[in-house]
Amino acid sequence: MINLQRRRASAALGAACAAALLPAWARAASAWPARAVNFIVPFPPGGPVDTTARFTTQPLGQIWSQPTMVDNRSGAGGIVGAQYAAKAEPDGYSFLFASIHHAVLPSLRENLSYDIVKDFESVGMAAVFPIVLVVHPSLPVNNIAELIAHAKARPGTLSFSSSGTGGGTHLAGELFNSMAGVKIQHVPYRGSAPAMQDLLGGQVQMMFADGPSAVPQLKAGKVRALGVGNPRRSSLFPEIPTIAESGLPGYEAYSWTGVIAPRGVPKDVIAKLNQDMVKVLSNPDTAKTMLAAGAEPKPGTPAEFGDFLNGEIAKWRDVIRKANIKLD
Repeated sequence: MINLQRRRASAALGAACAAALLPAWARAASAWPARAVNFIVPFPPGGPVDTTARFTTQPLGQIWSQPTMVDNRSGAGGIVGAQYAAKAEPDGYSFLFASIHHAVLPSLRENLSYDIVKDFESVGMAAVFPIVLVVHPSLPVNNIAELIAHAKARPGTLSFSSSGTGGGTHLAGELFNSMAGVKIQHVPYRGSAPAMQDLLGGQVQMMFADGPSAVPQLKAGKVRALGVGNPRRSSLFPEIPTIAESGLPGYEAYSWTGVIAPRGVPKDVIAKLNQDMVKVLSNPDTAKTMLAAGAEPKPGTPAEFGDFLNGEIAKWRDVIRKANIKLD
């Protein structure tokens, strides 16, 4: 009996010593969050990722009764913010709103100082942003099947604009070329506004446009939409068929954002943040506000987002290689 008591006392002492050796943030994970939580947005204020971050984190702060901070660290197409987040202490108080850019960058940039998979852990998807294929009214096609037939009959005569080389709207066009077996020439611009302007002027015939760029021109009847890149019809454009259902089965291309954490953040913290993100993104009032800004809430589990991110990396790596895309 005495030996049993001694063993129990020894085990308890060992557990206490082991706990004392853990970092303070690991011992306090069950009390998370005990102070302000920082969410790094690797893009300037006002963009879709920044807007989504603010709509998501403000209600989180209300749930936790703790401040939430949106920390804009833009530069190099999302690299600066990701670098900063990768080096953050994994204490559960710094997270990154990653985007499609972070799935593409490993295939476009050599010697990145971080690994978007190895240096981070997935928390959850936040939102998707539809990409709409719009054409100049003079182009005599009314759906994707007709566009593909038109492009095949006139190889090398059509062109599409994008907001820049290597961006989501560029890659959407290259994926279309690859899957449809056509060659529509890419014309890059410095941003969505000039890309849309040249489409309106007829300098290019089509554009894979982000939702906010497409909406005013569609309402004004200045461009015609042939399809959206979402796997299902977008709640922002319910009347527009998907590109897949309109003539190119299996096609998917859209922008997105989700939260990732520096590797090493306690699992219970990730689970708690994901649980509360799902609660916020499933709230009808939050969804209505985000939809009005061009974002579709897309809550899910950490595992689902991790699988999605790995799939995006592989998918766009293949597109970039086949199209031989290079950054200047």
